[in-house]
Amino acid sequence: MASDTGEGAKGTVAKGTRGESSVVPTGRTAIADTVVQKIASIAAREVSGVRALGGSTTRALGAIRERIPGASQSHGQGVGVEVGERQTAIDLDMVVEYGVAIPDLSTSVRRNVTSAVERMTGLEVVEVNVSVNDVYVPSEDADESTSRVE
Repeated sequence: MASDTGEGAKGTVAKGTRGESSVVPTGRTAIADTVVQKIASIAAREVSGVRALGGSTTRALGAIRERIPGASQSHGQGVGVEVGERQTAIDLDMVVEYGVAIPDLSTSVRRNVTSAVERMTGLEVVEVNVSVNDVYVPSEDADESTSRVE
């Protein structure tokens, strides 16, 4: 939740958010942790080679949630954030596609996440920690759908 006011130099306090806020002469803007989390998630998924975010348990719960009518997709899955008054730190748990150079992918993800979060929120991203916890192999899906025995 964010709040901008133009009520003079004192400004007002935005309430109901976990994230911190910044004060400008015309008011205060508060950015919730979930906002930073969603921006980071979308920015990480934009990088080619990132298959999914989250650990196996988190992804399994997400798959169940997607099958429930009316349930929304969780963009924050696999993303942890700490939001301060002017800075933020981000932790990502990722599944990468087989064959992708993980150090290069991590660099690209860090660059894209940092750029998106700083541009959209004005917060300085002090670190983006990347944990690769699985490798997606396309043949794994094909093996599950076909039987070895006829």
